[in-house]
Amino acid sequence: MMNKIEKVLIIGAHGSIGQLLSKKLAEAGHYKPTAFIRKESQKDTFEKMGVRTMIANLEDTVENLKKQFTGFDCVVFTAGSGGSTGAEKKLSIDLDGAVKSMEAAEGADISRFIMVSASHSDDRDFWDKAEGMKPYYVAKHYADEMLRHSNLDYTILRPVMLTDDEGSGKIKASFNPSDMNKKIAREDVASVIAKVIGMPHSIGKTIEISSGETAVEDALGKVLEAELVS
Repeated sequence: MMNKIEKVLIIGAHGSIGQLLSKKLAEAGHYKPTAFIRKESQKDTFEKMGVRTMIANLEDTVENLKKQFTGFDCVVFTAGSGGSTGAEKKLSIDLDGAVKSMEAAEGADISRFIMVSASHSDDRDFWDKAEGMKPYYVAKHYADEMLRHSNLDYTILRPVMLTDDEGSGKIKASFNPSDMNKKIAREDVASVIAKVIGMPHSIGKTIEISSGETAVEDALGKVLEAELVS
């Protein structure tokens, strides 16, 4: 049985998905989101939403992160070093930042952890074909592996190529990346995160997501129920 989740820490909150998620959780009413941000200048974005902020840095020590994580019920990791950064930042943020967040969450007695990863992160052949993206996929793959071996009640979400299109509220969800369509709106990814936080059947699962024709809750419920039946 999953503990009641109220206080949600969003790492990578100033990114597009993070901002959309912050807004959705604040509007939902039953969550108290906090935006994990790096700069004082980013606070205003979240204050306008009525969302609390925490100024912190993923390159800090695990011990300091643990202190900052204390009191939260769930961590959502949607941070990324960005497409314009090199392999070193992919290692320090997408991989080591993710792992330190897991370690800090465990140290702060937080059980629920949602990871926003990337489709095909387990497919080394795919990495080799994704020009210039191999360090990103390597980082995502090993961060996901570390999460699977943790004691956290995790869910890994793996969206396909992200777009800034308006969300449709409809997706496709599967355990097989080959089943996916090519793109998904960031707003729909945020909707999936908001829904999956409180879904106990998603614990321990790695779910591929793309645009689709099924409402978010129904698509997630369908894939998770199918596995329970099998």
